[in-house]
Amino acid sequence: MTLSRKLRKAAKNGSIDGLYEIIHENPRIFQQIEQIPFVDTPLHVAVDAGCDDFAMEIMNLKPSFARKLNRHGRSPMHLALKNEETALRLLAADRDLVRVKGREGYTPLHHVAAHGNIRLLEQFLEDCPQCILDVTIRNETALHVAAKNNKLEALQILMRSLKRTCVYSSYFGEKLLNWKDKDGNTMLHVAASKNQPEVPSLAL
Repeated sequence: MTLSRKLRKAAKNGSIDGLYEIIHENPRIFQQIEQIPFVDTPLHVAVDAGCDDFAMEIMNLKPSFARKLNRHGRSPMHLALKNEETALRLLAADRDLVRVKGREGYTPLHHVAAHGNIRLLEQFLEDCPQCILDVTIRNETALHVAAKNNKLEALQILMRSLKRTCVYSSYFGEKLLNWKDKDGNTMLHVAASKNQPEVPSLAL
């Protein structure tokens, strides 16, 4: 079995001992992985398998892996969204991971807004308020994404977060409610198209 396969197996099984055996055989193995533009790093594999301790060990040894995208355009944090506890541990290690842009410019915040994951949405906004400023390749904010997917509770949380942070008083923050996507639609336009009459009152 090649070292790369051994490393993948160790990551999938959460074997930290196995990890260090591989590092002993090839101390440059992380650098070799780093050179590949799009790849499932050991951190991706561990996170996907729910091996949190192994993932944290990789975060300590090679923090840059947390910002690499795999061939599907996903970072480790994107993969971690299916397991809240894993996502929260990554967040505790580096709060800016919620701003890593993946496929179509979607950050982890955009994904939790789209799926209405309230626990993660609240924690992301609390730990990294600036993440609400990020937009997709279609120039959509998380507000657009929540409205488009009929996630009213997520939209309410985004609005509350925006109003209680310094982001709201900034020039960008003042414009965020009226931010237009690539088609010229504001969050309110999107909400209206989805028959969400409650949304305009949230913006007041």
